[in-house]
Amino acid sequence: MVLLAKKTLHSLARPGMLGLIALCAVLALLVFLALWTGMVWLTADLVVLERSWLDTAINWLVGIVLGFGGWFMLPVLVLLISAAFQEITISRVEQTEYPEAMRAEEPHLWSDLRHDIRFALKALLLNLLILPFYFIGIGFVLSVVLNSYLLGREFFEGAAGYHLGKPGARELGRRHKKLVYGSGLLLTLLTLLPVVNLFAPIIGIVWMVHLYHDLRPGLTSN
Repeated sequence: MVLLAKKTLHSLARPGMLGLIALCAVLALLVFLALWTGMVWLTADLVVLERSWLDTAINWLVGIVLGFGGWFMLPVLVLLISAAFQEITISRVEQTEYPEAMRAEEPHLWSDLRHDIRFALKALLLNLLILPFYFIGIGFVLSVVLNSYLLGREFFEGAAGYHLGKPGARELGRRHKKLVYGSGLLLTLLTLLPVVNLFAPIIGIVWMVHLYHDLRPGLTSN
């Protein structure tokens, strides 16, 4: 894991990655702010009380609660945002770190939109199902366990599937499920850190590219 972290930081520091990192961070911030603003606006129309100060207080309270809940659903947003830049990021990392493994085909922006939206909705539903468990004190733990699995699986299958296809990526992931889950746990914890979580989509892709090349048979990683 330490070696993977060093490789990831080395790749992220390269000039060709800085633009992608900034774009991804801005997009993540805009999406989160848009969702939070939308939920506050919606509750402002749903909750209307005669006393204006009480109405304002209730709406702010609801907004804070929704924002707090949304914070712990950031892993779902990370999955969706990272999917847009997945192939481009993989290609840029491999261009400098693994040039012998690069595909002849040009990378695409949001290469599998239907799958990504379907998976994000599934992940969102699972996160919504565990919301009641926050009231009994185990929601946070369940959220970390669930999203570690989801992020680990999806990010790894994205990086490995770029070369092996989804079936081959799943098989490789099953053979190294502890490493994949451990990586997912690390990424989940990163999504909970202010500011750092804005860069989590790119960090996740780059990390898994290096993990894939470490695990790929017959290829020695740099």
